[in-house]
Amino acid sequence: MDRAIRQLAAPARTFAHMLSSTPRGARLARLLAMVELRSWDVPQDLTERAELVVAELAANAVLHGSPPGHRVRLVLVYDPPARRLRVEVIDARGDLAPPPHATAAEPDALTTGGRGLSLVTALVDHWDAVPHPHGGKTVRAVLSERAPRT
Repeated sequence: MDRAIRQLAAPARTFAHMLSSTPRGARLARLLAMVELRSWDVPQDLTERAELVVAELAANAVLHGSPPGHRVRLVLVYDPPARRLRVEVIDARGDLAPPPHATAAEPDALTTGGRGLSLVTALVDHWDAVPHPHGGKTVRAVLSERAPRT
């Protein structure tokens, strides 16, 4: 029997880590993400954008999303064939969702919350916030490798 054997796609790679809801925890989220993405040989463009996205989402979760004593969870899922990365940051404040898809920040935006989500919007394919099944919320961002500039 001559049957072609179908090649299996490379499995998605996942990473999850609980972090303290402190500025140190937010910095650690960025550092852990970079180490993991580099070990997976994620393309440099994707890794660099992910670093900024993880830093912003983790900082927001620590600052706005987790009361003292709660933890923040960082999840990375990389699909090598699609060259697509999903970043999730889960915090305890389901009642406090980020504003809908921020665009270019107004000049006075720094007094009301900064420009971080505008930066996230510019770097990712899309992002959203959804309720987490056990309380809290998950802020998700999807990044795909961008075509090289010519």
